[in-house]
Amino acid sequence: MLHRALLPTLVVAVMAFFGGYAVLGPNGALAYGDYKRLLAHRQVEFAALDRQRSELRNRVGLLDPRHANPDMVDELARRKLNVVDPDEVIVPLR
Repeated sequence: MLHRALLPTLVVAVMAFFGGYAVLGPNGALAYGDYKRLLAHRQVEFAALDRQRSELRNRVGLLDPRHANPDMVDELARRKLNVVDPDEVIVPLR
């Protein structure tokens, strides 16, 4: 009698294991809320990186060698060379 019950018991145990893993595992049904929170966090990060990329794209466009913006070139040269007139006021942005 014990031998006949062994196979069904083993099958039920394996099914319970995979069922529990499907609900409680890292990709299970209960992880859905965590995925939503992580997705919202990544979307905020992506939006910030997208804004930064557009700002950098604008600065690169202003520094195009064929038609560079004189104010941007002046600002960049002064910042890199640390050259300031005595009557100028420097306002650090960062």
